[in-house]
Amino acid sequence: MRRQPEVDGVALTFDDGPHPQGTPIVLEILRDAGASATFFLAGEQVERRPSLAGEIVAAGHRVELHCHRHRNALRLTAGMFLEDAERARAAIEEAAGQPIADHRPPYGIYSGPALRACRRRGWRPVLWSQWGRDWRGSATARSIARRATDSVRAGDIVLLHDADYYSAPGSWARTVAALPIILEELGSRGLKTASLRR
Repeated sequence: MRRQPEVDGVALTFDDGPHPQGTPIVLEILRDAGASATFFLAGEQVERRPSLAGEIVAAGHRVELHCHRHRNALRLTAGMFLEDAERARAAIEEAAGQPIADHRPPYGIYSGPALRACRRRGWRPVLWSQWGRDWRGSATARSIARRATDSVRAGDIVLLHDADYYSAPGSWARTVAALPIILEELGSRGLKTASLRR
């Protein structure tokens, strides 16, 4: 799934966290704007900071499954993919107290066997229709906001990152700087934010 065409709002999604600096600031910005989001978490990061996963849910947002270790599914057998995903699922559900419904693979890439395994587990595969390319070292707050909102419309899923574990150092800070611009632009177009629908 790349879009939710039946939804009036725009789904903001954040990958790769939780992060000790990026996640709390993103949560604060979302709270101040009255915005909601979905966080696709990495199990190894949840194991390091389980309380942050709980804080995301307590703030009214959703947590979903990204991975345990951030690896390209094309380099994993179906068994390796499932072992990684199940370890992450267990860590996320234990820390957040919320069952997993959605899965987004690292790099947005599934192998055929990984996609089939994901669907057999009952996880909805979620990609995106808009992205800020905020993981790049050359990204700026303005470029992130421009890419994330260029031609955005109701039903779009926007990909951002609240962590820099698997991307350019400090990229979370540029995303944090871009987020208020993104929210303002969405508001100017009459678009509300929404967590992904279950």
